[in-house]
Amino acid sequence: MLRRPGRSRRYDGFDVAWAEGLAAARGWAAEHGHLLAPLDATFQGAAVGIWLKNARAAARKAAENERRRAEGLPVESWAGALSDERREQLEDIDASWCPSWPVTWQRCFHLVRMHLDAGEALPTEAGEVVRQGEDLGRWVASVRLGWDQLTGVQQWMCEQVLGIEPAAEDEKPKPRPTQADKWTANLAAARQFFEREGHLTVPRKHVETVLSEDSRGDQFRLGAWVNNQRSRAAALSPERVEQLSKIGMRGASPLLVRYLG
Repeated sequence: MLRRPGRSRRYDGFDVAWAEGLAAARGWAAEHGHLLAPLDATFQGAAVGIWLKNARAAARKAAENERRRAEGLPVESWAGALSDERREQLEDIDASWCPSWPVTWQRCFHLVRMHLDAGEALPTEAGEVVRQGEDLGRWVASVRLGWDQLTGVQQWMCEQVLGIEPAAEDEKPKPRPTQADKWTANLAAARQFFEREGHLTVPRKHVETVLSEDSRGDQFRLGAWVNNQRSRAAALSPERVEQLSKIGMRGASPLLVRYLG
């Protein structure tokens, strides 16, 4: 039976390395107020960020082994898994040292909480407050806009601890148009031009303005778009060829006579 790592009284070279890393981590946390160090963090020459990354990997392996054991599945090896003793040592420094989500997210959460605990207002704009190299306003904005991508626990933490609310629908940026959306919009502009002018011989630099549903004028470089469709007629799908032929593209060039005729 595989032996699960527990409390060890050994003090060989490996334990010395752990003790030195733990001391550096404790010193870094004392300076910064948390144990969510970035990867390049150091303390008195010790690579704390790398050391913590490795410790988190060991903690995740221990958690996965525990899950498999609880489900009656085989556990190949406990080698490299973090022992209970070592996990507790790190949790004594910072209980959130190994979050289930990205460390960067947890670090920003902690820094915003520290900012609020100091009596400051919640930052909401990028560049408004920067702490330990993290743009807290940018993070708050990203949390609000990406609310649906957060776990239930993250949402609770942000709402109940920091007072952050999800962005309203009118605050969210419009999704970027797809290539199909762009084709449909340009085709509508071409149809408008054809219905007004009776042809689709569009000047190369012509810009067509189309009123949207909210009466906003959307502008399309229609001359360039029509020219592009003519030049790549052979690559167009039959459906698009038919759409263009219906608004006067047929016969506009010998190439389209071949593909539209």
